[in-house]
Amino acid sequence: MRYWILIACAVPLLTGCASYRPAPISAMKNANAIEARSLSDARLQKFIAAALATSPQPAVSALRDRSPPAWGLTRLTLAAVYYHPRLDLARAELAAAEAAVITARQVPNPSLSFEELSYNLSVPTPSPWTVAPVINFLIETFGKREFRTGKARALLDAARADLATASWQVRTGVRNALLNLWAAQHRVALLRQKLVLQNELVALLEERFAVGQASALDVARERTARNQIGLAIRAAERQGVDALTRLAAAVGVARQAVKGISPSFRPFERPERLGRHFSAGELRREALVGRSDVQGLLAEYAAAESALRLQIAKQYPDITLGPGYGYSQGQNMFLLLPAVDLPVFNQNQGPIAEALARRQEAAARFIALQTEIIDAIDGAAASYRAANQALATANRLLAGERDRAHRMQQSFAAGQVDRAALLTARIERITAEQSRFETLVAQRQALGAVEDALQHPFFGPALSAGPETSPRTAPTPGL
Repeated sequence: MRYWILIACAVPLLTGCASYRPAPISAMKNANAIEARSLSDARLQKFIAAALATSPQPAVSALRDRSPPAWGLTRLTLAAVYYHPRLDLARAELAAAEAAVITARQVPNPSLSFEELSYNLSVPTPSPWTVAPVINFLIETFGKREFRTGKARALLDAARADLATASWQVRTGVRNALLNLWAAQHRVALLRQKLVLQNELVALLEERFAVGQASALDVARERTARNQIGLAIRAAERQGVDALTRLAAAVGVARQAVKGISPSFRPFERPERLGRHFSAGELRREALVGRSDVQGLLAEYAAAESALRLQIAKQYPDITLGPGYGYSQGQNMFLLLPAVDLPVFNQNQGPIAEALARRQEAAARFIALQTEIIDAIDGAAASYRAANQALATANRLLAGERDRAHRMQQSFAAGQVDRAALLTARIERITAEQSRFETLVAQRQALGAVEDALQHPFFGPALSAGPETSPRTAPTPGL
C-alpha cells in the first residue's frame, strides 16, 4: 500500500517532465537541401507576397506564368531573409535568449532530505525506526529573482536587436552583389557597342591601307585598341560571373538558383536622394540613437546593470526553511529547520567587482560604437559629396562629347569629314560614357556606404527585421 502511495505522489511530478527527442543532422542530406533551394519555391513566393502586404494569389499565378519574374533588391532581400544561414543563427540565439528568460523566472524547487533515518535493534518497542524527512524551501531575498529575470529580458532585447542587425547586413550583401552585377552588365553593353565601332574603324583603315591611303602604324594602333576592348569585354564578363556568384551567396542559395533570373536594377538607376533632412542631421541623430546595433548594446548595458544589482543583492544571504516531520521510537515530532549562509569570509566582493567591470566594459563598447557610427557617417557623407562632384564633372564631359559627336555627324552628312573621323568621334563618345558610368558606380557605392552608416534605405523601401522564427519552418509563411 505504501508503494502505491509513493507512486501516486510521483506521477504528478513526472508528467510535467520534458522528453528527449533526437534531431540528427546528415551532412549529405543538408547539402542536397541547400543545393535544391530555388527562387521559384512556392513557399518562398507566399512569404514574399505576405512581406509586401499583398495577396498571395498574384505570386501563385506568377508561378504558373512562363515568364520569369523580375528580381530587384526588395525581392532578393526577402529571399535572403528566407534562406540566409546568418539569420538562422540569429534566430537560434534569440530562441536561446527566450529560454534563458524562462530559466531566470523559475522559482527554485524544494529539496527533500532526511535529518535522520535509522533502525535501532536494541529498542524493539514501541518501534526501532527513527525517521525525520525534511522539505527544504529556498527563499531568495532582496529581489534576486527579479534582477536575474531583468538581466535575461535585457539580453532577449539584445538578441532581437542582433536579429535586426543581421537582417540589415544580409540586405547589404544582396545590395552590393546586385550593384556589382548591374555594373558588370552595363560595362559589357558599352564595351560591345565600342567594339562594333572599333571593328568598323579597323576594317575601314585596312581598306585604305590596301590602296595606300593609310599607314601601317595607324592600322596597328587601331587593331591594338580593338584587342584591348575584346580583353576588357572578357574581364567585364568575368566580373558579371563573380557578381552572380556573390549574389547567390548573399541570398543563401547555390549559384544555379540565380543563374536564370531576370534581375531588376531600377533602385540603382533611380535611388532616393539625400535631401535637407540629411544635411540637417536628422538621419544622423536617428542613427546614433535608433540603429539596431545601438539598441543592442543599450540592451546589453541594461543586462550588465541588472547583473551588477544581482551580485550586490547576493551580499545578503538567502533563507532556507526546512519544515519536516520526525518519527522516533513511536513518538511524533514536527520540525522547522531554518538555515542561512553566514557572510563571514567574504561579502561577495569578487563577483560584485566583476559585474562592475563588465558594466564599464558595456559602457565603453557603447561609446566606441557611437564613435564608429559618427566616423562612418562623416566619411560616407564626404565620399558621397565628392562622388557627386565627380559625377557632375563626368556629366559635363559626356555632354561635350555627345555634342561633338552630333556636330561630327552633321559635318559627315555635309561631306566635310570622312567616315574614319566620324567613327573616332563615336568611339570617343562611348569612352566618355564609360568614364561617366564608372563615376556613377562609385557614386552609388558611396550612397550605399551612407545607407549602411545610417541604416536608412536609399535603394528601395524599408523592410522590417527578419521574422523571429524561420519562414521555411513556420506553419504559415509570412512576417
